Parts: sequence; structure tokens; C-alpha cells
Amino acid sequence: MTALLALKGLTKAYPGVVANDDVSLSIAPGEVHALLGENGAGKSTLVKMIYGLVKPDQGEMQMNGAPFAPAEPRAARAAGVGMVFQHFSLFDALSVAENIALGMEHAPRLRDLSRRIREVSDTYGLPLAPDRIVGDLSAGERQRVEIIRCLLQDPRLLIMDEPTSVLTPQEVEILFKTLRKLSAEGTAILYISHKLEEIRSLCDAATVLRLGKVVGTAVPRESTAREMAEMMVGKTLSTPSRPAAQPGEEVLRLDALSLPAPTAFGMPLRDVSFSLRQGEVLGIGGVAGNGQDELLSALSGERRAPRATIWLKGQDIGALGPNARRERGVLAAPEERLGHAAAPNMSLTENAMLTGAQRERLERAGFLNWGAARAFADRIIAAFDVRTPGPANAARSLSGGNLQKFVIGREVLQRPEVLVVNQPTWGVDASAAAAIRQALLDLAQQGAAIVVISQDLDELMEIADRFSALNEGRLSASRPTEGLSVEEIGLMMGGAHGMEVAHV
Repeated sequence: MTALLALKGLTKAYPGVVANDDVSLSIAPGEVHALLGENGAGKSTLVKMIYGLVKPDQGEMQMNGAPFAPAEPRAARAAGVGMVFQHFSLFDALSVAENIALGMEHAPRLRDLSRRIREVSDTYGLPLAPDRIVGDLSAGERQRVEIIRCLLQDPRLLIMDEPTSVLTPQEVEILFKTLRKLSAEGTAILYISHKLEEIRSLCDAATVLRLGKVVGTAVPRESTAREMAEMMVGKTLSTPSRPAAQPGEEVLRLDALSLPAPTAFGMPLRDVSFSLRQGEVLGIGGVAGNGQDELLSALSGERRAPRATIWLKGQDIGALGPNARRERGVLAAPEERLGHAAAPNMSLTENAMLTGAQRERLERAGFLNWGAARAFADRIIAAFDVRTPGPANAARSLSGGNLQKFVIGREVLQRPEVLVVNQPTWGVDASAAAAIRQALLDLAQQGAAIVVISQDLDELMEIADRFSALNEGRLSASRPTEGLSVEEIGLMMGGAHGMEVAHV
């Protein structure tokens, strides 16, 4: 079959790094083709060239046998290429139809567009009301907005970048049904994901990148997830582990913490209670938008809490701000790495200074010690294998996974008493995810108390001692993860709060 898209010898270099080096691959109509590689392997640069965001230095592309060199995304869309990005570009205060109209070259009248949205929604099994306000939607529903925006333009090639990173298992199944239907109709799909079992379930073929080069191909259904992961990283993977140990004394306690929603689209916290001991890992699961960000903000000090609701080693710390809590050893790494965990335009040295000033003694009497800050940034880069030319590079220049490694490493290396992390391995490859999880387990082994908020249930079952679920701002009673079944987790995530969940 003639290739729909053929890439021949694509090369793209930036100062200090070759992002893509002589990359060639082809995708047939109706094929679901996985693009695999560890963080910094060159996946994002490659799809940006296909979508017209980046111009290759060398090589050529063909669409249906004809030269294809989009100068901008508009030209790529006109040629039949649609892309759903990992980070959504939507306006919370606008409706679904209004957001979709903003992304179209020649949007019809809103009434006609709403009708088309309903038709596409029904055809592809993506339930979505065009008049709903985007700020009220779940992460999965927001992704449907982006997908329907693409489908309204009848794409021949759909690029999806980490599409399931914020979805529930039920939403993933809906998405996969949609993608299989599109594939059956002849739409080609270029699929980027670090979730290799999903790749095995969905994809027909896979191209593996390492350090910008194609290092192999695979038929996912005929390969194990481990085989593909080891092809990506070029080495044998280790499974995170730690010796069994008894937790120590209580370090952190929440007593019926309640806070109003911070914004019109936020979630209030309702009577959240738990305790955490030295060396213990508490896993908190739940569907996105059920209070995860709000809980991290309350624990980090970004939002002050009522008196007598947050205790650190018997002291009330609810009124303290982030810096005061950091001095006492309560550190946090939020989900949104670019803009919240790290300042995009600041260098890695400056970002190391932002949260490390107190505990790493990077300032004294108001004067900043930039030499010490650079040394701290270098230590993070080395310890967590952050792929970057050096600490002078801006945070936004890193791939998402490498920035995630930097953010987690910056907090872990400060030896916290309590570490709160939200989505610690979001968007990172299998090797980096294993390294991050091992770093968290090692930190717990050293006596730190850790709260891991994650939508990756496999991750929580792997590293957490106890599991709780957030639902509409309420936290369920915790359960030991050992022996906890998927059915029990589902009940907890569905709102079985403050009670023991019956075994099924």
C-alpha cells in the first residue's frame, strides 16, 4: 500500500543538541503507528516538523507521494494533518462550541457548528454538549473538545501526543474505540505514549527513537512492554524496590481540613483527614479535577488553612506560607511543571534557586549565592539524568519528561521531612519513571513521609503503603495497598468515603 506519509532522512539540530538525526519512517492509510522513545529522544521535534511548527534542516516529507513541507500548522491542517497536543489550549470561560470555533480557519455560525459537533460526537462515541462551559469539564471531556476540533476538519493523519496521561480507565476505553473507528475509516494515527501496554493494545506498528535516531521498529502486539522499553533506553530495566520496614512516628496530620474552591472552576476540600508517619508512602488516587491541585496547594502552603487542621510533628502549620513550611521540611512538586513547578523563561540554575534557597543555603542576608545555585542545579542534572546542555538553559527548552525529572530531583535532593508530589511520572518514559519511583522509595527508606497524588493506579500500587481516593474534594479512609483489588479501588474512587470498603 502507498504510504500516506513518508519521512526521508529528516534532521533537525539546535545549539548543543541534534534533536532528529536522519529519521525515516512511513505511515499507511488507516495505520495506527506508535512513536516511541525516552524523554529527549526527539519525538516532539519530529511531530512538530510534520505539523509545520518546525522546519527540518535536511530531508524531505511526502504526503500521498507528493512533496509535503508545511510552513505553518495552517498548511499542515489544509493537507489533512490534525494534532491533539498533550497540553490543552482551551479557554475555561468559553463554551465547547466557542473554543472549537476559535481553532477553525473558517468557522460556521455557532448554531451550525453546534449541530456539527453533536453529529461528530454521536458518530465517534465522544459524548459532548456544545453549550457546556469548558471550565466545568473533566480532563477527559476537554480532550474530546480537542479531538472533535480536529475531526471537524476531516484529517487524513491524526497525531496524538500522550493522549491518555490525564484520563480514567473508562475514558481511555472510549478514546480507543474512537481511534479504532477512525482507523477503520482510513484515517492514519501517529500515536505518542509512554504507556506501553496501551501501545500493545492499540497500535499496528512502532518506530523507536533514541537520541534522535531510529534504532528499531516493532510490531507491538508481538512484543512485550519490557522489550519495547529496553529497546527505547538501550539497557535492561530494573523494577523499583525497597526493603520492608516499619513506619516511624507520626509526621503529618490533617484534621477535617475544609477549604472553599479557589476559583469558579476549582474544587472545595471537604473534611479531609489523614495521618502520615516517617518512612511511609500514602498514595492518593482519583479522577482529575476532584481536588488534587487544591490538596497539594493546602499542604504546600500556597493556600493557608484554618487553625488546627494541618499539623507537622505536633505543631500547627496551617497559617504558614510555602517558604516557612519549606524551612520546616515540607516540600512539594505540583502537577503543572511548566509555569507552576518551574518558571519557563528562567534558567535551571534560577529554578533551582526558587525552591532551594532555604534548605540548600543558597542565600544569606538577602544575597544570592549563584555559584552554589549552579552547583545545586548541576547535582540535580547529574543525579536524575536530565538531558540538557547545562544549567544555564531555560526550563522551557527541556522536553516535558526531562523537566519533570529536574523538578522531582530538585525537591528530593533537599532531603524533605514531608514530600508531596502530584503526578510524579506524568509524561516520562519507562526508564525515567522507574528512576523517579525508586528515588521516592529511597527517600522514604531514609525516613521521609511521602504523599503521592497520581492518576496512574499501577504507579500507586507499586510504591504506596496505603491508598486513599479523592472524590469531589472528599478523601476516603485509607487502605493498605497490599491485597487491594481493582474493584475496591473503583468503589473508593466513586465516593465510598469514611467507611471500610467491602471486599468483593
